[in-house]
Amino acid sequence: MIAIEYTAYGNSDVIHLKQVDKPQPKENQILIKVAATTVNPMDMKIRSGVMEKQIPLTFPFIPGLDVAGIIEEVGANVSRLKKGDQVFATTLGGTYAEYIALNEDQAALIPKNTNTTEAAALAIPLVTAYTFLVESGQLKTGQKILIQGAAGAVGGIMVQMAKTLGAYVIGTASGKGIELAKSLGADEVIDYKTQDFTELVKDVDLVVDLAGGDTQIKSFKVIKQGGLLLSGVMPPSEELAKQYHVTAKFISSTPSYHKLEFGKKTGRRRKDQNTDC
Repeated sequence: MIAIEYTAYGNSDVIHLKQVDKPQPKENQILIKVAATTVNPMDMKIRSGVMEKQIPLTFPFIPGLDVAGIIEEVGANVSRLKKGDQVFATTLGGTYAEYIALNEDQAALIPKNTNTTEAAALAIPLVTAYTFLVESGQLKTGQKILIQGAAGAVGGIMVQMAKTLGAYVIGTASGKGIELAKSLGADEVIDYKTQDFTELVKDVDLVVDLAGGDTQIKSFKVIKQGGLLLSGVMPPSEELAKQYHVTAKFISSTPSYHKLEFGKKTGRRRKDQNTDC
């Protein structure tokens, strides 16, 4: 099969098309004929080497984090999915190819009202939103959440999922993203370019940081004591967490069909956005 791969960290010049062996599914795996994948900022960070400590690679490496397609073969122990099923999934590398073999528990059936292109674009946002809000944030009905970056692909899914979980949702956005975040259900949307969220928000139970930098640092001020800050961008300050009596963590997501299944039930389709991590 044809795949995109690279053999060293670097810019886009290290990427090459190669003829490689078609993978064979193991007992617990499915073989997917790839119909759609995505280009994520995280792909570029991994390729550049800035994530080497967090995500060390073995070369040659086939990039790609999202996939949607049709199952062509199944391993002997696969029982939930079958040949011919349309599925989508997230993984760490391997989707920039004609075929990919994945563990069955990474993939979920694509909803009937969603095509493969849409499903591929939804995969990481759904898994990430579940990881932050349900798995790590344990968001509950009646709690207040601030989503820094509520109009991005991940943030937009988080707005919808948080509302489904019964939370009061505040988001930051700018430009057309303000109306978009409102249309997705946010109770309040702050224009981060013209407004200071620290003057408008206080005593939130959870801050989800999808921005990093000064935004993350200022976010500590608006969390109530005993609250939580979760970042997917940069490790938060332990000193500030102690100062403000909150818990702060850097979060990374692990693939699971359970997260995709939950997301399918809580998030509306996002046809108007590219995938963002």
